[in-house]
Amino acid sequence: MAGAREDGGPDSAAGKPLQQRHGSCRVFPELLAEGNSQQGFFPRVFTRNQKCQLMLLKTLETSRDPYVKLLLEAMKHSGCAVNKERHFSCEDCNGNVSGGFDALTSQIVLCQNNIRNQALMNRVVTHELIHAFDHCRAHVDWFTSVRHLACSEVRAANLSGDCSLINEIFRLRFGLKRHHQTCVRDRAILSMLAVRNISREAARKAVDDVFESCFNDHEPFGRIPHNKTYAEYAHRDFQNRERYYSNI
Repeated sequence: MAGAREDGGPDSAAGKPLQQRHGSCRVFPELLAEGNSQQGFFPRVFTRNQKCQLMLLKTLETSRDPYVKLLLEAMKHSGCAVNKERHFSCEDCNGNVSGGFDALTSQIVLCQNNIRNQALMNRVVTHELIHAFDHCRAHVDWFTSVRHLACSEVRAANLSGDCSLINEIFRLRFGLKRHHQTCVRDRAILSMLAVRNISREAARKAVDDVFESCFNDHEPFGRIPHNKTYAEYAHRDFQNRERYYSNI
């Protein structure tokens, strides 16, 4: 399972009781009982699962989020077209994780009890689709190679908007010199700690070992999409690139 954790705004990994999920099974305990009590006014009208499904539908079937739009097109172009019913699952998760990618089933798990708004849903789906894209295009050894996991976590933190200026301001973590690189490195380490039973030192070493090459791998965006405007430019360039190659 690949993902990122949530600590004051970040995205996160997910949970389901599969012993061979990507990462340590300690992060993915048994599903919470289906009859859990609801909180707030909204759950009285919609169950958590219904709310999660509605937010997911909005993320996937509207053109409002250029990150998701580009990734869905890139997955389809790579021969891994995404189907909402087949490749997404809304579930309750323990802890403060909010999503994860299950490499065994090629499925993205969305933690319906922790994804509380549409903006977070968009970020979680984007983050996990980057893992799914890596799974589609490369022979990623999710289960035994911490370097492979570290690389995908670096890419997800770098390209998903996790480290956008607005997100970092909300986290009260912002600076000037090379702050984006620092954020990506920190987010990747946190994500690894959320899904693997390894020390912080081991996670940091794995990230350091792959950081330069994986940070500079911007596929399928072709650039670092620091915000939605940059993501829209990337989507336009991706479409133009595909039209060019289709006409050769």
